[in-house]
Amino acid sequence: MSVIEAATENDPWLGQSSYKQNALMEESVAEGALPDPRVTIGAANLPLDTFDTRQEPMTQGTIGFTQRIPRGDSRRLASAKKEEMAGVQPYLRQNRRAQVTETVTHLWLDLWKSQESIRLIEENRGLFEQLADVAEAGYTSATMGSRQQDVIRASLELTRLEDRLTALHTQLAYSKEALGEWIGASQAQLSVTESIPPLLLEDVSSGWSETTFESVIRHPSIRATDQLIDVQAIDVDLARQAYKPEWSVFAQYGYRDRAPNGQDRADLFSIGIGFDLPIFTGSRQDRRLNASAARLEAEKTDRVLRIRSLKAKARSALARIERLDDRIDLYQQTLLPQMEEQADASLTAYNNDDGDFAEAVRARISELNAEVELIQMMAERAKTLASFRYLTTEASNIPSFSMTDLQD
Repeated sequence: MSVIEAATENDPWLGQSSYKQNALMEESVAEGALPDPRVTIGAANLPLDTFDTRQEPMTQGTIGFTQRIPRGDSRRLASAKKEEMAGVQPYLRQNRRAQVTETVTHLWLDLWKSQESIRLIEENRGLFEQLADVAEAGYTSATMGSRQQDVIRASLELTRLEDRLTALHTQLAYSKEALGEWIGASQAQLSVTESIPPLLLEDVSSGWSETTFESVIRHPSIRATDQLIDVQAIDVDLARQAYKPEWSVFAQYGYRDRAPNGQDRADLFSIGIGFDLPIFTGSRQDRRLNASAARLEAEKTDRVLRIRSLKAKARSALARIERLDDRIDLYQQTLLPQMEEQADASLTAYNNDDGDFAEAVRARISELNAEVELIQMMAERAKTLASFRYLTTEASNIPSFSMTDLQD
């Protein structure tokens, strides 16, 4: 199983979102149902002097039924609102998966950066040890003009190298723990490959046009906002329903006992309707309608701001990738070869007793630092591309990044 798949499967947020969607769909059905009818049972017109149910002809035992009918189309709209709210969750889950992909990719690259820097320094430690041996041998034999300070300098650089390795191992352990939060501690302890996956080395210098950036409207976070706008629009319609009366239907049956002389009395039945009169709307209905309309406009504004932010971040990421490409190309094509030549020349001059030991060491250190910096730039470039993919997750139509590179 890939790292991304493991992180996604272990993400409880996705399960929580599914539960929320199911809950909202259940509430949608409930909101569309009529309110429960109300039943009343009582005694009417009971004489207080004797409490005799046969004394007065108006005395009766009653049972009534009342059914309230909500205003206008409010039941259907309330049901539709919950359904629209449930429709937000799939887009939020899609956005969450894209965010998980971005986050785990960054953590994987931090792990790769530390591991490769350690590997590079370990490979060069033998060279610095060799320089220390040469300096000590020359100082001991006095054949190369080596000085005591050269021996000390060589030992100092080896100590600094060990300290650098210790710091990198600390970063490596931190990266593994951070990645373990998403994929499990055991899998995070594995090593990664020596190369960045090809998907994160893609050339994006061409193929990205203004049309691509305009397509961020299909980003899942934007589509979730669109869904919320629909929810607010329904809220406006619900507020308009408050101007319509709320109806109720009632029926009542009254049982009357026999008269004192034994004569039967007819039972009674009542039926009717009731409604309220929403005529004082200035302080309630009007205000609520205005509030709903304001929230709708606020949600539309939030959509504009989100699109603007996504476009700006995508352009910024693309510009950073292009600058990093320039620097990486400069390091690989020019700077590193020149530094290697300088380091070789300085070491050759020192071995021929025609150069300074400190200069030879400085040249090797500069070359090593440049190689480590190249690793950092490559990791940063890949992380920026991962962020760019998230920002254009729909526009670029690129599948989710899957890392299958963890190995024993």
